[in-house]
Amino acid sequence: MSPTATEDFVPFFRPSFSDAEEGAVLRVLRSGWLTTGKEALAFEEEFARFVSSPHALAVNSASSGLMLAMEALGVGPGKKVLTTPYTFVSTATAAIHLGAEVVYADVEPGGYNIDPARVAEALERDPSIAAVVPVHIAGNPCRMREILEIARARSIPVIEDAAHAFPARTPDGFAGTLADAGVFSFYATKTITTGEGGMITCRDDGVAARIKVLRSHGIDRTVWDRYTSKQASWVYDVVDAGWKCNLPDILAAIGREQLKKADGFLERRARVVRAYNEAFSGLPFLTLPPDSPGNAWHLYLARIRRGKDARDRFAKTLQDGGIGISVHFIPHFEMSYFRKRYGISRSDFPEAARSYEATVTLPLWPDMGDRDVERVIDAVRKAGSAL
Repeated sequence: MSPTATEDFVPFFRPSFSDAEEGAVLRVLRSGWLTTGKEALAFEEEFARFVSSPHALAVNSASSGLMLAMEALGVGPGKKVLTTPYTFVSTATAAIHLGAEVVYADVEPGGYNIDPARVAEALERDPSIAAVVPVHIAGNPCRMREILEIARARSIPVIEDAAHAFPARTPDGFAGTLADAGVFSFYATKTITTGEGGMITCRDDGVAARIKVLRSHGIDRTVWDRYTSKQASWVYDVVDAGWKCNLPDILAAIGREQLKKADGFLERRARVVRAYNEAFSGLPFLTLPPDSPGNAWHLYLARIRRGKDARDRFAKTLQDGGIGISVHFIPHFEMSYFRKRYGISRSDFPEAARSYEATVTLPLWPDMGDRDVERVIDAVRKAGSAL
C-alpha cells in the first residue's frame, strides 16, 4: 500500500479501502476455501454484467491476461503483434513469451494513444501482422472505431489493453469490450484494485473456453468444479500446455467490493481532475492532458512545454517538495531490451518521444482531500515558475 498523505507528503497514489474489503477477506478466510472458487466466479459474473460483456474471465494479472487473450486469438510463433511503444512492457512481452514478435506504431501528435493512421501504415507495410493491441493510456480511450475498421478490413483481431480504462464508458460501450478481447488490470494503483489481478473480456464462446483452460495448466475442469461436483473430484484431463494464471478468492472478494465503488471512485477522481484543470489551464509552462468521451481518469498526465531538462527539473522540484509523482511511460525505445531486439530508437517514434520527454504524472486517487489537491496545485505553480 502507498503511504498516506501527511503534512510533509502527498503520495502519488493511495488505494481506497473500507470495512467492506476487510469483511470480504475475512469471509473468505473463514470459509476455508482460499484459491479460485465461488468468489472468483461471482466477480466474473458481476464484472461481465457491469461492462455488458458476454464473458469476463478473472486472471492473476493483466500481463498474463494479455498473453492468454493473444494466444486464444491466434498469436504464436512466427506471428507479429502491432502495438505502441508508449505502454508498459507487458503489452509487448506478452507476445514475445508466445514466440511472436512486436511491431510498433507511433502515438497521436500531442497525445499518448496509438495513432490510427500509423496503424494503417504498419498493416499496409507488413501483412504478416496477426493482431493489433491498442492501449488506452491513462484511461483515455483510443479512437477505436477507426482502429477496428482498419483491422477488420484485413480480418485481423484487435485486443484492447484496457489496463488503465475501467470504467471508461464510450458512446460505443465500455473501453475493453469494443474489440475481439479486452484486458483490464486490478494492480495496486489501478482504478479498482485487488492488489494484483486482472480480467479478460471477450465475445466469442470459443475464445472464452480456451482462455479458461489455458489459465489453469490446460486442465479441463476447474478446481472449484472438482471440489463441488458429485463426479469424482480426482478425475480430469490436461488438454493443452497451459499456465498458472487464476485469480484466488481472497483477491476476487476484494475486487467484488471495489467494483461496487467503481463509479464513485471515478466521480471523485474526476473532481480532482476538474480542480487541476481549472488551476492549470492558464499556466504558460503546462499543457492539460488529452481528454475524450468516457475518460476513466486513471492518471493525470501533465505536459511541460519547455523540453526534457525542464521536465526533469520540474519533477525533481515536486519530489523535493513532498509531492509523489511518476512518469508514464518510459517508451520501449528507451529500454535496452527492446532497443537491442528490434533496433528501434526515439527517432523512429517522434511523437512518443516528445510525449515522454514532456510528461509528469501528478497524484490522483479517490480519497484525495481538498488540502491534498491544493498542495499539489501550489507545488506545480511554484515548480513551474522556477523553470
